[in-house]
Amino acid sequence: MLRAGVDVGGTRIKSVLCDADGSVLLSRTDITPSRPGEGIVDVVADVVAALTADAASSGHDGTVGAVGVVVPGIVDEAKGLASFSANLGWRDLPLRDRLSERLGVPATLGHDVRAGLLAEHRLGAAQGVADVLFVPLGTGIASALLVHGTVVRGNDWTGEIGHVTVDPGGPRCGCGRLGCLEAVASAGAIGRAWRDAGHDGDAVDLVRTLDDPAADSGSRSDARQIWATAIDALVRVLASACAAAGTRLVLVGGGLVLAGDVLLTPLREGLTAALGHDQTTTAPAALGDRAAALGASLLAMEAAP
Repeated sequence: MLRAGVDVGGTRIKSVLCDADGSVLLSRTDITPSRPGEGIVDVVADVVAALTADAASSGHDGTVGAVGVVVPGIVDEAKGLASFSANLGWRDLPLRDRLSERLGVPATLGHDVRAGLLAEHRLGAAQGVADVLFVPLGTGIASALLVHGTVVRGNDWTGEIGHVTVDPGGPRCGCGRLGCLEAVASAGAIGRAWRDAGHDGDAVDLVRTLDDPAADSGSRSDARQIWATAIDALVRVLASACAAAGTRLVLVGGGLVLAGDVLLTPLREGLTAALGHDQTTTAPAALGDRAAALGASLLAMEAAP
């Protein structure tokens, strides 16, 4: 019996089809419709149907026994509610029950970042570590926490570290407040700061400038200042979370992790200095942009073992 994992993102829907042992048989990427709202039920059903058809054409038994779906925003996993997503256009959507009824198989609903951590713990860079803070650094910033081997669900706002204020007079965040971590240290924020300093491009271009000895001194100075500001903000927020939870591993994902040691080395050194010990390590996530879909497939296996 196959299990499907579907990660509904703001622009793309990533999905995987796994066998009973958890091995990935197929994967797909589809475009997310603009603000699908409650229509996301039909969209996910179409994705699962496409996976099933792909499996059958590849010679596999195309029977899907359970589906796991993970979404961004505020999620009530216990009730199966996609509580709120401004970008995707829903509020208090009983997505788990609607999908189970539509597909005729058990369905489970999770949060995309927590699902990504679950996958990294079972299959990726966090294997064998019981206390982990997972921080995807992309267009926004969120987090998920593993304590004694269990992903912490908490309440609706658990993991929303991107909206901790780090600079009360800083840039305006998408949430409307000033100086949130996400408005200072996300890839989107770094790109905006780079352009505001008079340069073309985004965060990727800033990182290239940091590494380019041929870049002019003014550009490199701007890049260093913006990057240092972002790292400092990250360290202050992450160090507090690590100290409170006894975190042993900070696992960094998202697009910014492609900067490699340009990101990881100062982040690691900053956390060691802030915490006053070196027992918390920092490492890149291993599963890339499929982590949440893989986590969704694991949730599906738990729903119908």
